[in-house]
Amino acid sequence: MIGYVTLGVSDMEKAKAFYSELLADFGAKVQFDGGRIAMIGKSMAEPMISVCIPHNEEAPSAGNGSMVALTAESKEQVDKLYHKAIELGATCDGEPGQRIPDMFYGAYFRDPDGNKIAFFVFG
Repeated sequence: MIGYVTLGVSDMEKAKAFYSELLADFGAKVQFDGGRIAMIGKSMAEPMISVCIPHNEEAPSAGNGSMVALTAESKEQVDKLYHKAIELGATCDGEPGQRIPDMFYGAYFRDPDGNKIAFFVFG
């Protein structure tokens, strides 16, 4: 099971603010802040997103084909969170929509560092 997913970022304060605000509707907030790395989620006992300055101190890069997908409660929540991400400075990588008929609804965006994130719901 996933404990956390780590995304490399270039600006820790900006990344913490982006993900804390974006995921606030889930009850998420910064659970741990170690300066170079921060963990954002509902609790340390549940899956989280971690943001960090890369250990090798080189520029972060988004992996081609890599993505973090976060479960939403409804299609309406997918839409709401996607638009919130865009308002917070993310860029579109696939507007909300039905991807697989009657099975999968999702929306995709890139955070300010280029990491690909999706919100989705089955159905």
